[in-house]
Parts: sequence; C-alpha cells; structure tokens
Amino acid sequence: MVTSETKRETPKFDWFIPIDGDGHHIGTAEAERPPTFEYLKEVVQTAEKEGFYSLLIPTRFANGLFDQNSPLAETWTMVTALAAVTTKIRFLVAVRPGFISTGLFAQMAATLDQISQGRLDINIVPGGIKGDFERFGEKTDHSKRYERAEEFIAACRKLWETPAPVSFTGDSINLDGAVCSPGPHGDPSFYIGGASESALNLSARQGDTYLAWILPKEILGPHLEKTKMIHEKSGRPARFGLRTHIIVRDKEEDAWDASKELLSLTDKSVAEQRQTTFKGTPMVGQKSQSKRYEDHRVGNHLWNGISTVRVNCGTAIVGNPEQVADELLGYWKLGIDEFILSGYPHVEECSRVSDSVLPILREKINLASNS
Repeated sequence: MVTSETKRETPKFDWFIPIDGDGHHIGTAEAERPPTFEYLKEVVQTAEKEGFYSLLIPTRFANGLFDQNSPLAETWTMVTALAAVTTKIRFLVAVRPGFISTGLFAQMAATLDQISQGRLDINIVPGGIKGDFERFGEKTDHSKRYERAEEFIAACRKLWETPAPVSFTGDSINLDGAVCSPGPHGDPSFYIGGASESALNLSARQGDTYLAWILPKEILGPHLEKTKMIHEKSGRPARFGLRTHIIVRDKEEDAWDASKELLSLTDKSVAEQRQTTFKGTPMVGQKSQSKRYEDHRVGNHLWNGISTVRVNCGTAIVGNPEQVADELLGYWKLGIDEFILSGYPHVEECSRVSDSVLPILREKINLASNS
C-alpha cells in the first residue's frame, strides 16, 4: 500500500471534456452530441457547478471514440474558450511535445494561465497510439519522445522563472534568448502518464503527479509501489492520480444494463478502426486497457467494454453508488489522491456522480482517515 503515516491531502475529484463528442451511445459513426463549443461549455459549466476541482481535456489527432473522420475539437483552442466562460474550475490540458515550438508553447501556456487566472495544469503525453503521430508527419520512436518531453518540461520551467532572455541547450530543444513575459499567473503542475519504464522515469524526474489508468487493484497496487520507489530514488515524492469511467445507477443490475446499452449501437467499422489502431501499439497502458476478458468483466465492478471503441482509458467502474464508492475507496487506500472521472453522456453523468457517489465516498474516506 502506497499510503504513509503522514496525514494525506484531501482527495480531489475531476471531470472530463469529451472533445470527440458525446451521447448515450458510443462507437457509432457519428456522435449523438457533436463536440461543439456550446455543448462542451455545458459540460464544463456543469462540472464547475457540481464542485469538481479540475477538468482533463485530452489531445487527439483524429476522433478516438466515433468514426476517426468525424468531428473533433482541437484541444488548445477549445480550452482557451472554455476557460473564458468559467471562474473556478481548473483545466488539466494534455499536450504532446514536439508539435509546436517549445518557446511558443511556453508563451501560449502563460497566456492561457493569465486568462484563467492561474487555473492551468499540464498533462504531458509523449506516447501515442500507433499511426497517430504519423498523421502529422512525426516519426520519432517511443524512447525519443520521452527524452524530448523531459527537455520540454525543463525548458518551460526555465522560461517561466524570469521575464528575461533564456538560453537552453538540449538534444531536441534549443532556445537562444527566448522570452516569456509575463510568465504564468499561477504555478502550472505537470502530470505524467504512461506505464512504460520511460514514463515512470520521466515522472520521477520532472512530474508533479503520476497519472494512471484504472486497473484491478492487485495489478495497480504493485505498479504504484514501483513508481513510488523510482520517485524516491530521484529525491522527489510521488503523488498519484487515477483516470476512470463511471457507470452508476441506483441498482447494480441497472448499471450493468446501462453498460450494455452504451455499446448497443456500435458501428462495426468503428470497432475495426480501433482494433487496427491497437494492433502493435508500443503503449504498455493501452495493451492493459484492451486486454480481453469474458463479457469485458475485469473484476466484480470493473468493465473494459469501452476499450472496444475508445482509444486510451477504456475501463469503467460499474455498480450502485455504494459499490462505486467502495471501489474508489480501495484505490484511495492504494495512494490515489486525485480521481479523474467521466461518464456518458458527460452532462447528466457529471451530476449523477456528484450527487450519488461523491458524498458517500467522502464520508468513507473521512472515516478511514480518522480510524
């Protein structure tokens, strides 16, 4: 168990911005709710109203939930607009180093941080689904991407330290008198995901939070222990976040029925696109998410059917509010202090999870903390 004797921080609960689109069904050729600004604004304002701490907005080069050619919102443009129509909730923005000048990115991030009045954090995503980077002409291998990501973080931090000319010399990134003025209003944190050795080492050296996709506790627990040890060797404490979907209903059987309904209109061509995408992927985490189980039952309340039509995290906790809260409590006991949750459709499920699950979970965590 990753927890220590020192008193832990109050856990944070985040929601998700569905830039691929949304609806009561996924894996269809087109989304029931396209990812327009008006719809995504409704999602983020609902999450803000419900008291969520932050919102993860992913990065994609093609739609990863519906047909790959269907509408997709571009991450940075969309999150900038959404920051302007919110006041409290933070934004955890996924970024792929290498697709934009590091000096220019540092300026863009500082500007977004100022627009949002210090509500920006950054999720570094060096890895990628097979063929995704290549769409935009990127052909570097997995290990090189992680090396570049480390330089990217270091260069950004150096630029944000002072509104004066900065020089930085690396293997992939070089700055010669670059200026970022003013720097961020807040202090953006870096979240690092990934299950490979490269990802764990990058998190230990440069990350503020290690972000994991949900797995059975008997698998994730040892992985977090390993990550903690690597962090300790680097002299930096580990902080852990967890990404998962939630399917919750008042009765357990209704939740499982909802999981079946979610995939009931799956388009065969979309499922085939995803399987082609996953085949031969170098991503350790993606392989674990799409592992085959009977009826997609990973555990008593874990279900990875979403992985048949979705890139990246494809596992959900399924059950009634008490059961879902117990599952999340188990991950908190492993050392998770931030939970990034989502459910389809995101507006309705945001309120459902906030109303039915989080009060129970907070009470359970409070009791466990004081026992």
